Order: sequence, then C-alpha cells, then structure tokens
Amino acid sequence: MQQKIQIYNTLTRKKEEFIPIIPKQLGLYVCGPTVYGDAHLGHARPAITFDLVFRYFKHLGYKVRYVRNITDVGHLSDEIAGEGEDKILKKAKIEQLEPMEVVHQYTESYHESMRTLNVLSPSIEPRATGHIIEQLQMIKEIVDKGYGYEANGNVYFDVLKYNQDYDYGKLSGRKVEDLFENTRQLEGQSEKKNSYDFALWKKASPEHIMRWPSEFSDGFPGWHMECSAMSMKYLGKKFDIHGGGMDLVFPHHEAEIAQSVAANGHDAAQYWMHNNMITIGGQKMGKSLGNFITLDEFFTGSHELLEKAYSPMTIRFFILQAQYRGTVDFSNEALQAAEKGYQRLMKGYETLLKLTATKEDTIEIDVAGLKQKCYDALNDDFNSPILIANLFDAVKTINSIAAGNISANENTLAALKELFDIFIFHILGFKPETELAKGADDKTASLIDLMCNMRIQAKENKDWGTADKIRNELTKLGVTIKDSKDGFEWEIN
Repeated sequence: MQQKIQIYNTLTRKKEEFIPIIPKQLGLYVCGPTVYGDAHLGHARPAITFDLVFRYFKHLGYKVRYVRNITDVGHLSDEIAGEGEDKILKKAKIEQLEPMEVVHQYTESYHESMRTLNVLSPSIEPRATGHIIEQLQMIKEIVDKGYGYEANGNVYFDVLKYNQDYDYGKLSGRKVEDLFENTRQLEGQSEKKNSYDFALWKKASPEHIMRWPSEFSDGFPGWHMECSAMSMKYLGKKFDIHGGGMDLVFPHHEAEIAQSVAANGHDAAQYWMHNNMITIGGQKMGKSLGNFITLDEFFTGSHELLEKAYSPMTIRFFILQAQYRGTVDFSNEALQAAEKGYQRLMKGYETLLKLTATKEDTIEIDVAGLKQKCYDALNDDFNSPILIANLFDAVKTINSIAAGNISANENTLAALKELFDIFIFHILGFKPETELAKGADDKTASLIDLMCNMRIQAKENKDWGTADKIRNELTKLGVTIKDSKDGFEWEIN
C-alpha cells in the first residue's frame, strides 16, 4: 500500500504532503556536529530523529541519499554576529593540539556514540575543510550577483540588498527592521555595511592556523557557507529535505536559504524539518551553556546529576517516546520511566518468541489493522510516541496469549513477529536485550564473571559491604546481576 507522508515544514509553518522531486528518491541533508567536544544528549536527538526518517524512507523503498556534514572549521563563538574565535581552534589551544587532532579525536568519539545508539551511518559525511573550493566558488557567485561584498579581505553577505529582492527572515519569521533595531548601536564599529551582515569568508589573523588561499585573502569560510555548498554538491541545487535542530533556524538555516537563493535564484530545500531541544531544568542543554551531560556519562552513570547508568537503548527510547517537534526535559525519573518502557517492549518480544500456536484464534486479532495504525503514526509527521503506543497494544495482546486468556494461530503469531521486526527493530532502531549482552567481548565478559564470583565469595564470608559495592559498581557500568540457584546471571543494559 502506498503511504502518504505528512511533514511539518518549518518554512510554511504547516504540515504538507511529502512529494519527492524524483519519484521514490529522497535527498536529505542534515547539519551534523561541530567536532570540538564529546557528543552529549543534545547531539543524540537530531541524530536519532533523522535516523528514524532515514530508516522509514528506506523501508518504504525509496532510494535515499542522506548527507550529514562534519563542521571542522568556521564555526565561530559568536554565532549570531559571525565573529569571535573558531570553536575548534579555541579547543586546540586549550588542549595544546593541532586543530585536526581535535577534529579527529571528537569525530571518532561522535561516530562511536552513534554506533552505540544504533544510529545508521549517512550515505555521505562531508567535511567543511574538504570542500573549500566549492565554498569559494559559491561565494564568488554571490559576490558577482551583487549580494556579497569584500572588505579588508573579509567577504560579507549583504542582507539589506538581498532583502530588497527576496525575503530574508522567511524561515525564522524575523524581520530585517527588527535586526536593524537590535544591532544599530554597533554601526561604525565594523567594516560591515550593516552589523547583521554575516560572513561568507573570513581573513585569517596572523596566528590563525586554519587558513586557505583565495582571491580575497588567506582565510577560511563562514560557518553557514559549508552547508549551502556541500548540500548543493551532493544533492543538487534543489533537493527534498533539509533537517537539523531548532536552534539552527536562525541564523544558520536562514543564512543558508539566503546564500542558495542569491547564488541560484531559488530555494534549495523543499521541506525544512527541525527537531526541538533537549532541556535540563527548562533550559536548552548545550556546550555553550555548560549544562550538558555527555553520552558516555549517561552510559557509565558518572555525572553528578545521574542516579545511575542508562543504556544506549534507554536513551534512544527516551528520545523517541516524544514527537520530534516537542521539547524533552531531562530528569532521572523520565529516564527511568523510559528504561521501564523499553524493557517492557523487549519483554513482549521475548514472550512472543516463546508462544505456541494453536489451530485457530479464540477471538479475531486484527494485526493488519494494528500494522496500518503504526504506518499512520509514522505518516503523520513521524509521530513516534503514537507508534510506540500502538506497539504496546501489541504487547498487551501477546501477554494475553501467554496468560492463556486468548489463543493465536501460527499466522497470527507470524504477523505479530513481523510487526515487531518492522517497527521496533528495522524502523525505530532498537536492539533486543540479548543482542546487547552479546556486545560484550570475551575479555569484558570474563571480567564481569570474575567480579560476580568475587561478590559470591564476599556473601559467603558475610562481607555484605563488599558484595553490595560490587553490585553497585557494576550497576553503574550498566551491568545488571540476577542471583540464581546456580549462582548468578548478568546482562548489559
């Protein structure tokens, strides 16, 4: 059955039916991380959100080209003004490393975190430093068409000139007049024509390590330019969906639209999708605010705000149990509720695999109807919480069969298993507990066995303090111990 997908388009501020530019093909560009620190929960949300989008379109048979960039130059500390110090260069100075050492270290760390969360790799993962030529070409086009200007080796986008011909602010809803009001006191303090003009190219200061030659100066590209140039290179001048976090709407995505329109005469993306923020105490979680918790800290329970360690699949469930456009507020209570929800889902699957079929159903079990409800949830702007609620209905049915209240034939059980395989594993991207336990390598398993045996020895010696400490420390590392008549069992959460 052909699925019609509704997507909330930030540009038009309404849900629209998704109609691809080329039938059964999807061009998807998502802004990736600036790699100057370990990935935190705020990074996990866009990664998991657009992983769901990627997985669903692939499931529907689309040929998907998913491009997610790595920002490794040009992201300055003052994002609005496009001024200040390059974030990666600043980190390199603090750690006394080459900038590319910082980039490599945190890119590897990001990739490892994504693998742990079972986030699929994109089709292409371009880096800003690998596309300087493309960015300079686009800057020259913008300047040649009158929407950019050079000043002392820097190149700026002329927002006022652009706004005379087009609409600067149509994505974010901001008006140039308001930008003028908010920034006019800075006039005369800069070489910019207007203080709200943003940088396309920055002249490098003598001590600036990352620099490239250009007709304007030895310098580096502005942060906004990389995504315009790289999305056009790999997806064309017109593509289907551009995604990212809501915090990027202004100035980053607004600037991207202006750059693409100035260079090409039209918008690049048909649909703009934005996931909302992860908050902590009602405030956005992020590096700039210093209130973030890294993913490794979640997995080990090593942050002071965490009561325990939380497994990667608990984090994934925590994010997907909310619709991507809603905020998600961090709390231990919310994470523990997500942990229970995820375990309930996985327990339902384990129960399903143990069920014995009967010749016929005692009541009609409408698995096909439930399956369509799951599709309907995804088709309605990727409504993952409604999808999960429908899957919990399937778990209720499974538990009723297991309790002997109803019976199910072989076809019904096979249909239920297919339902779980499609939506829980293939599309939502969860992993069964048993599969996670297999993730421990032989050495790790041997060490856990050793600790568990030491705990048994401590209990036999009535050294309850040591026994409890071993259990608690293993729990913090995400290992659950279950005492049994044969000694113990353990699993990695």
